[in-house]
Amino acid sequence: MKKEIEIEVRPERLKDYEFIRKLIAKKLSVLKEEITAFKIIRRSIDARSKNPIFRVKNIVFLNEQFQDQKPIFKFQNVEKSQPVIIVGSGPAGLFAALKLLELNLKPIILERGKDVRTRRRDLKAIQQESKVNPESNYCFGEGGAGTYSDGKLYTRSKKRGDVNRILQLFIRHGASEDIAIDSHPHIGSNKLPNVVKEMRETILKYGGEFHFGSKVSDLIVRDSKIQGVIVNGNEEYLAKSVILAVGHSARDVYELFKKRGFYIEKKEFAMGVRIEHPQKIIDYIQYHSFERLPNLPAASYSLHCQTDGRGVYSFCMCPGGVIIPASTSNSEIVLNGMSTSRRDSPFANSGLVVTIKDEDLKEYEKFGDFAGLEFQRDFERKMFELTGSQIAPAQRVTDFLKGSISSSLGDTSYIPGIKSAPLHELLPENIAKRLQKSILFFDKSRKGLYSQEAIILAPESRTSAPVRIKRDKETLMHVQIEGLFPCGEGAGYAGGIVSAAIDGERCAEAAARFSRIPF
Repeated sequence: MKKEIEIEVRPERLKDYEFIRKLIAKKLSVLKEEITAFKIIRRSIDARSKNPIFRVKNIVFLNEQFQDQKPIFKFQNVEKSQPVIIVGSGPAGLFAALKLLELNLKPIILERGKDVRTRRRDLKAIQQESKVNPESNYCFGEGGAGTYSDGKLYTRSKKRGDVNRILQLFIRHGASEDIAIDSHPHIGSNKLPNVVKEMRETILKYGGEFHFGSKVSDLIVRDSKIQGVIVNGNEEYLAKSVILAVGHSARDVYELFKKRGFYIEKKEFAMGVRIEHPQKIIDYIQYHSFERLPNLPAASYSLHCQTDGRGVYSFCMCPGGVIIPASTSNSEIVLNGMSTSRRDSPFANSGLVVTIKDEDLKEYEKFGDFAGLEFQRDFERKMFELTGSQIAPAQRVTDFLKGSISSSLGDTSYIPGIKSAPLHELLPENIAKRLQKSILFFDKSRKGLYSQEAIILAPESRTSAPVRIKRDKETLMHVQIEGLFPCGEGAGYAGGIVSAAIDGERCAEAAARFSRIPF
């Protein structure tokens, strides 16, 4: 007999499996010896009371053998199979490639940046010297932006595809098995690079190709059909299917579409700031204590409200994390957050952003569908001009709400450094006013978010792409170009690692259906 059951476990007993077995037996009213095996299939933290607990869901085997049903991945040798070009090696591109191996098609991945290990040197240069390599940075390179951005795997995209399959593929390539059971799983920026490398090794092992330093500079299109791509201005790669899995910062690709007259459209996005607190404050807000019990992770939060007709919400919250410079050129500042698997930094940070709509972009109307992109770009440049480097403009949250300049800023996790600036004046008014109101609103339910120790840094500007490369809902092909499959965050069809991976698999399946249509 097999049963599912949820039990409540105090944090300090979470890894006491004999104790958990006793709890299960008691709740099922059976003898402990009747439990042949049990497996945790979901666990989450319930911190609504003063004493946080874990809610642990188990599948229990009573007087029968344990059966662990995991997805089976049947990769095939595709060395001589029909090629499919994949532009970009973020989660959308990597998972598209892995899916193509199962579909007996040959993935050829073209990545403008460097491999995940070599890429680290350029990240160090941004952090310590404020030097940005426009082709190799926190956004561009093997694994995409997510590789060095915590590796959060929580998603609401469960209806789009098999989330467990995506998690199991991560586990197969070196991620902890805990990601399959935690309600808010993450891998950690210290572990993701090796996971990404292992995925590349699988792709190469089965006959796929990987080309680094290969920036797609044009599309080869004849009679509204994709024929291939041009790399680095002169090298051709030919295929009848191209999966365009560039990230949300590949502005040159958007400009290419505009120049060639290929359809692209504006969409909503969000911008704002990074807000940083000492982690102990967030722990106290969530766990009602400055000292965490054993097995309790660094506390996180999720915030959302409507303020003056706009959504204001937290984005990419990093408990026990650090703020990083995610700029893609030397004339801008872009911020993001990351944390390691242990989440043991003394700081917590999150994006705090405001939805941007057409009426907020009147000054940029002349740019048409690129109004949001130009607003985004302008914002990043103005913040850069305040410091002339990757040093970020910052302000205490209390001063931001009072409208006064911070005479001191305190400690921060942001390595390039921070400089006091009147962000209440410098941020666009439609963003600043809503952030001020929302912080006070959030503080009512999470007392302590509005704190003298909290600071905001600007800008958090790349929550998602401000444009969408439109595709047909059924074929997933671009509405004008047969055989071109816009994919993932950069195309406007995903919002995180898992949703991008799911979209990558969907586009691989669509490309397979199309690729087998005879010429």
